[in-house]
Amino acid sequence: MAVRWRIAILLAVITTINYIDRSVFGVVAPMIREQFDIGDADYGLITSGFLLAYGIGQLISGPLIDRLGTKRAFSLAAVFWSVATILHALGRGLWSFFALRILLGLAEAANFPAASKAVAQWFPANERSTAVAIFMLGAGLGAIITPPLTVWTLQTLGWQWAFIIPGSLGLVWVFLWQRWYHLPETHPTIEPTEKALILEQRSNQQSQGSWTALLSYREFWGILIARVVSDFPFYFFLFWLPQYLIDVRGFDLRAIAMFAWLPWVAADLGALTGGSLSSALVTRGYTINRARKTVIWLGAVLVAVAVIPAYYTASSALALALICFGLFAIQVKGSVFFTLPTDLFPADRVATVWGVFGAVGSLGGSLLGLLAGYLIQEAGYESVFLMIASLHLISALLLQVFVPKIDLVAR
Repeated sequence: MAVRWRIAILLAVITTINYIDRSVFGVVAPMIREQFDIGDADYGLITSGFLLAYGIGQLISGPLIDRLGTKRAFSLAAVFWSVATILHALGRGLWSFFALRILLGLAEAANFPAASKAVAQWFPANERSTAVAIFMLGAGLGAIITPPLTVWTLQTLGWQWAFIIPGSLGLVWVFLWQRWYHLPETHPTIEPTEKALILEQRSNQQSQGSWTALLSYREFWGILIARVVSDFPFYFFLFWLPQYLIDVRGFDLRAIAMFAWLPWVAADLGALTGGSLSSALVTRGYTINRARKTVIWLGAVLVAVAVIPAYYTASSALALALICFGLFAIQVKGSVFFTLPTDLFPADRVATVWGVFGAVGSLGGSLLGLLAGYLIQEAGYESVFLMIASLHLISALLLQVFVPKIDLVAR
């Protein structure tokens, strides 16, 4: 296997750990909420606190990653968020969990900017959406692993260990990352042909001027505008799905362990499908612009097709199947949408761009998460499902308007 694909797998592993760490709280939440008397609006505040901190963290981490380098920055971030996850075992109520989620959000924010920078450094343009799809598998894998692992831990060791055990995994990964990750220029086992391919693709992708020059590009603002409404649907299912299945569909903890991972299998299949389809279209002669936008629109339409009937069906099994299809579609779009910073900007600016790109998504997700908590408490889930069905269509439309052509723009 070529070294660059081994790098992609290593990125998928840490993204899996990242999502296990952030997903545990959603599975433990019914027990914690009952024990500490945390209502729907308060739970919405806790989840929004994570997303707000996650957004701020991406703003900070992006430039730091570009300055420190992918290897060092990723190691520091993984250590910090692993410790933050373990500290959740000390939570004792609304405000302590709110503070802990903020700490976790700040620390976890480096994952996607650092992984995207690694992709920009290691992969030619026609392979990037596939590489992004591979490391995005971690989001689904983390959510797949979390329900059975967490329920088993809850029932055998207590909810505190549901945070301590996954929080320890990132520390193991850091050891492996330090041993195995190098830039293509200095990697000790890379073949000359692979090295030449990567460096040739990157030869004309170095920026000029300071990062503030990015502010002059319409494409920079365009992807931000399109991102601000795109993150909430994924995070709603990540943080609220176990609670929804319990409140509305009558699931218990055993049923959560048995079935709540299925939507995340669909999400991973969606990431692979979207990334592979976009790469295949480029290989067949589509421009980057046409290939990326075709898949983005496909995913956006399919989200609406799945999510609206998921709420209105009387069958819990059909509702779960439609939610699975909805998350499949979300990741079809996401695997390509998240590739755009690597398509539009030079490799040495990708982490900075991705930091801002991710920050606005998290900010939008945080604000919509607050709204969702209030709507669920006051009126139930209907309006939230309708909102989810529309947001990716709005995101695709905004991208079409504000980024008329996807091509490398910043020199």
